[in-house]
Amino acid sequence: MVNTTASSGWNFEPVAGPFTARQSANGGANVGANGAPAMGGVAWDGQAVLFSLPSALLIKRYDPATGVTTDWRKYTGRANGLAVAKDGIVYAAQEGGRRVIQYLSDGSATTTALRLGGKIHNHPCDLVLDSRSRIWFADPHSEVLSFGPQIFPPLDHASVLRAWRDERNHWKLTRVTFDTVAPRAVLLSPDEKTLYVAEGDTQVTALRELRAYPVRPDGSVGHYQVLHTFGRDHQGGHRGIEGMALAQDGSIVACAGGREAGPGPMVYVFSASGQLRAAHAFPGDAPVRCAFGGAGLDELYVSSADGHLYCARNLGLRGWKV
Repeated sequence: MVNTTASSGWNFEPVAGPFTARQSANGGANVGANGAPAMGGVAWDGQAVLFSLPSALLIKRYDPATGVTTDWRKYTGRANGLAVAKDGIVYAAQEGGRRVIQYLSDGSATTTALRLGGKIHNHPCDLVLDSRSRIWFADPHSEVLSFGPQIFPPLDHASVLRAWRDERNHWKLTRVTFDTVAPRAVLLSPDEKTLYVAEGDTQVTALRELRAYPVRPDGSVGHYQVLHTFGRDHQGGHRGIEGMALAQDGSIVACAGGREAGPGPMVYVFSASGQLRAAHAFPGDAPVRCAFGGAGLDELYVSSADGHLYCARNLGLRGWKV
């Protein structure tokens, strides 16, 4: 349970949006079933912020130097979580296509590994790259159907998976966790010896935790330690972590909470050992995902269920760059 007083030290300001309707990739209005936009992943490409609108099938780009937001990719197949590699290739967790894809500099896109034990994996929602260009991603089940004929059943588990290239440069998949039910976000420590997993959501399980798994030299993980648990009250379960970013000092910045229950929308800062260092009240409802940006990686960009991309500056933290 969170029992700390929310800090007002971080001032979040909207810099893009609001995206108040599901706007299709060809520009037409198409309001979502819940009447709200579904914002997703956030990533810094070295000069600007990429952020996804999964239901709109769009990835947008916000340039802080000009304040201009443009369409970066259309028809994204409900791309959610985003990550930018050192070579500039952008990776996306494509929920609608049940795959992790690469956006190449020539405008094309290619897939990574699709099958685990011969079966198509689930609906990836978040991902992180390590220094060896391997992709660690959360692969939960989803009530939203994937595109195309529904002929490939989901896996009988929802796990963290890792995509990697073999000696022939072919993508392969490895299952990492065997005890998750609804993984929502993933992060690696600076030395890549700890995998942080945000487990659980209020729709699937009563358990919502921030877990730390020790990563063995062979890439498998050991028994997890629970760093933080989110509670519930008469209004219902408190929304757990949906997105995380890593600071240079090893701190974990996490997006969690909402207006329905608990302390409200929050951006938390945890130490590597799980100490709650700060809890910053967030002005929008249900912060989704976050990423450090700016020339010194000293700005934090957060996507939100209210349809805005927010930015906070003068954090006292800087982001970690793989």
